Amino acid sequence: MKLVIHGKNIEITDAIREYVHQKIERAVNHFQSITNEVNVHLSVARNPRISTKQAAEVTIYANGSVIRAEESSENLYASIDLVADKIARQLRKYKERRQDHKTQPIPTNEAVVAEPVADSLIGDRTPELPGEVVRTKYFPMPPMTLAEAQEQLQLVGHDFYMFRNAETGEINVIYERNHGGYGVIQPRNGNRHTNGKNGKTDQGNVAMSEKSKA
Repeated sequence: MKLVIHGKNIEITDAIREYVHQKIERAVNHFQSITNEVNVHLSVARNPRISTKQAAEVTIYANGSVIRAEESSENLYASIDLVADKIARQLRKYKERRQDHKTQPIPTNEAVVAEPVADSLIGDRTPELPGEVVRTKYFPMPPMTLAEAQEQLQLVGHDFYMFRNAETGEINVIYERNHGGYGVIQPRNGNRHTNGKNGKTDQGNVAMSEKSKA
């Protein structure tokens, strides 16, 4: 198992490195058969208004899946403890889902909802870009079904997940809706949807929509 440690606004000392190895390796010890690589990102916020300044983020690549956990506190070692416990729980859930898949499929048709096409995702607002890019991430993006993307969304700990749709070959985004269920954002070519496969229009595809702000 490959374990890589990165730091932002912090020096990764030998003591910190040893502590990370000890805690993270113990957390993934029972899941090494499905774990390919572990990335640990430690950071310290420089903003004095942020009380939980010490953050620890763990990303695990497991047989084509990405499992992620993040915790923060006023103490770096405490944050490492918290994220180690969290990633162990995430791995346990992932392993249980893999075992469940052998007996029954995920009922995706009930979870992912289609919504009307949105002419604009920002409405009357003026688009604004952040002042600077503070972090760039690169992930493998193999084609996957909506069911697989839904599972990945639950594993990464975000409220959205970007993936390559196995049916169309296009980049899609699946997200959790505020009022329950999931939505999917798909690209729109021209004035109508295309299936990305043969260029034919298809109004039945899952539509692009803005996540409710309510």
